[in-house]
Amino acid sequence: MNTQPETGQRSTGQRSGGQPSDGCPALRRCVTGDLEEFAANYWGAQALLSPAPDIPAGGFADLFSLGAADELLSRRGLRTPFLRIAKDGSVVGDSQFTGAAGVGAEIGDQVRDDKVAALFASGHTVVLQALHRTWPPLVDFATQLSVEAGHPVQINAYITPPESQGFAAHYDVHDVFVLQVAGEKHWTVHAPVHVDPLRNQPWTDHSAAVAAAARDQQPVIDAVLRPGDALYVPRGFLHSAKALGGVSAHLTVGLHTLTRYLLVQELAALAANEAELRTALPLGFDSGDPEQVAQQLEKVVPLLTEQIRAASADELATRLRRRTWSGNRPAPLGPLAHAAAITSLAVGTAVRLRAGLRFRLVPGDPVLMQLPDRTISLPAATSEAVARVCSGDVVRVGELPGLDEADQLVLVRRLMTEAVVVAGL
Repeated sequence: MNTQPETGQRSTGQRSGGQPSDGCPALRRCVTGDLEEFAANYWGAQALLSPAPDIPAGGFADLFSLGAADELLSRRGLRTPFLRIAKDGSVVGDSQFTGAAGVGAEIGDQVRDDKVAALFASGHTVVLQALHRTWPPLVDFATQLSVEAGHPVQINAYITPPESQGFAAHYDVHDVFVLQVAGEKHWTVHAPVHVDPLRNQPWTDHSAAVAAAARDQQPVIDAVLRPGDALYVPRGFLHSAKALGGVSAHLTVGLHTLTRYLLVQELAALAANEAELRTALPLGFDSGDPEQVAQQLEKVVPLLTEQIRAASADELATRLRRRTWSGNRPAPLGPLAHAAAITSLAVGTAVRLRAGLRFRLVPGDPVLMQLPDRTISLPAATSEAVARVCSGDVVRVGELPGLDEADQLVLVRRLMTEAVVVAGL
């Protein structure tokens, strides 16, 4: 976890980075205490309760509210899968809260506010999913947090009627920050029965052990969350929550944790470069026969081992970049306003790196800017100017080093056209 302002990492003349942060402001809203201590002692290892008075931000009303939930459910034209509804651990079918969109919108799965209201009144929990894509304050918050943490972020909201429980004890396959927005909710957190589960190892694979641990083991956290409180639950930790006297709402900020197993997967993928490992198995091969499998392992294991040992960090980083950098989108970009800004670009225009953009600069001739989905080539003479633009600071055309004003305009216009740079202070 990167708990320092990210201005890029330098090694052997290369640079990679994202939008700089000032003391990790998004992460600071999720945990109390020293962030270095959190990274060293809690991240992925222990649950942590952070009471509201110990979190400097002073609550989460600017991020989400019950009024925001009503607006999304009634005025934003949500469709599945942006909404789930559940009660006592069972998810109801989409048809119970969706319907036709009416004239001019030929879709059949738009959220029906009247049906949602009836289900909520009968004790169902409303789950607004992927708010990092649909609610502006959380779009910005998720962008910042993903840069600070170095892991992709998703955000859901759980709105629970009084004295109701949406889901029984379970574990998630990603780390979670719970941010209590409204009302009170009693949380119970237990140690894992399956440590550090991967995304293909859901809690239902261990449902009996989960139920037994939740019933018989002492919880590591047993507390009531009130507005402004936060709770960190590492993946694999069992948890359940119940609303108390009034309507409760909390945000679940999920970090889709990148793991060492991800490196294993990509190392195995690099082995496809070895022709002998692409050889067909014998005609008539019985994949269920251990003896036949053992014969092939004698050939495959040495070849695979040799390929893994020969793999370079550069090769692996290239694959990881393609796979992970698109986990979160950079900050939203208004297409019409951005096109107008490109047209009106002039000497003196203030520009800045697009917030949340993942990139890597490789100096040389040409300079390479590696982005999540492509690589941009730029003349070597632009190296200093590109580094300045990508520093994260606001800069002005005409003040970039190493280029005259005309060339600065050409460079910045190119970077704006590639959606790397945006106008504005």
